Amino acid sequence: MFHRRQSYNDAVSLAIYFRPFIQIQKRNLVNVKFKWVKDTLLDSVVSSSVHLKATCTLVSLIGSNPESALPVYYLTRYRGQLGLPPDLKVSTFVRRYPNIFREFYRPDSSGTPVPWYKLTPEVLEVYHQEMRCVYDDCNVDILNRLQKLLMLTKERLLPLHTIDQLRWDLGLPYGYENELVTKHPGLFSFTKLPDDRVGLKLLVWDDCLAVSHLESKKSNLAETNHGELAFPIGFTRGFGLKRKCMEWLNEWQKLAYTSPYVDTSHLDPRTDVSEKRIVGVFHELLHLTILRKVERKNVSNLRGPLAMPQKFTKVFERHPGIFYISKRGGTQTIVLREAYDRGNLNEKHPLADIRGKYVGMMKKGLLDRSRGLYKKESKGSEGEVVKIHFESETESDCDLVAGYESDET
Repeated sequence: MFHRRQSYNDAVSLAIYFRPFIQIQKRNLVNVKFKWVKDTLLDSVVSSSVHLKATCTLVSLIGSNPESALPVYYLTRYRGQLGLPPDLKVSTFVRRYPNIFREFYRPDSSGTPVPWYKLTPEVLEVYHQEMRCVYDDCNVDILNRLQKLLMLTKERLLPLHTIDQLRWDLGLPYGYENELVTKHPGLFSFTKLPDDRVGLKLLVWDDCLAVSHLESKKSNLAETNHGELAFPIGFTRGFGLKRKCMEWLNEWQKLAYTSPYVDTSHLDPRTDVSEKRIVGVFHELLHLTILRKVERKNVSNLRGPLAMPQKFTKVFERHPGIFYISKRGGTQTIVLREAYDRGNLNEKHPLADIRGKYVGMMKKGLLDRSRGLYKKESKGSEGEVVKIHFESETESDCDLVAGYESDET
């Protein structure tokens, strides 16, 4: 009897050894609660990019236009992609940064002068650097990010609307559908979804890409205690973990790691093993982003495509040593802790450096505007640039400047 049981145990061990994603689920989902503790350094990471997405999107819209200029009513059509507060007009936002956007007037069909916007020479140079990075220097990398995103889903398919919400985070260029996807017909195809939306489907599975960031750090899973991979953990100073929570976390880290790129239909969603798989999916998703952060609302609609259980985003609260939830900017932003050291990215993508230039220009424009640097000139004829002097700042503008200034201290 003893020999037969030993043989069975040996067989199970061998199965796990050679196929790490085969799980033996022993533990139910343990009910532990962690308190939220403010992290000022990671909050500053989020604050420094307040309105950055809107600025980059507007720069791309204007820069990609053949005239390199667009009327305000055209920019307003894309308000949903900017992420601006509902009470902030697009024109008001654009006028905050006179060193980025130049305003001039052209008459409409009735002869009424209409505000148009073009890019300043300084920001136009940065925009060209960004385009060279996207389409030349990092083209393969950005294409791979899109492939891996689709490979995380159970059907290798996502609605374009969902990808649009993650477009900027992934480093995809504006108009990626025409500029990137259509150039690779062997990789992607557009498909009509049951709800009449358009989706993007990945046609070719790439085993070389189906390796998570955590797995790439441990090249030989067979030597890593039968596939038991632990996530890098870090807590805000003074977090104060309770002994019970620390013991649970140590045991949870020892559970077998399930690659986010394998089929997990066999996993019981009520177990800690399943929760580790969910954490692994978002750990990988955040590593696919340029700045290792994403707004929580932009991943909340991924439950179906990623085969997630109900209330799957609770893992962000349950694992504060892996994810930090910043509440800056009136929304919740999920930041990957391991990606930052004292507020600085450990591994910088070239696009992150370019975005840093945009941030610097935005700060400079706000501060110079608050000092009254931009003088008002008379309204010119068609095509003539009109600089605007702001005699007084609105309360919201002053708050934004103060927010930027406080981040630098």
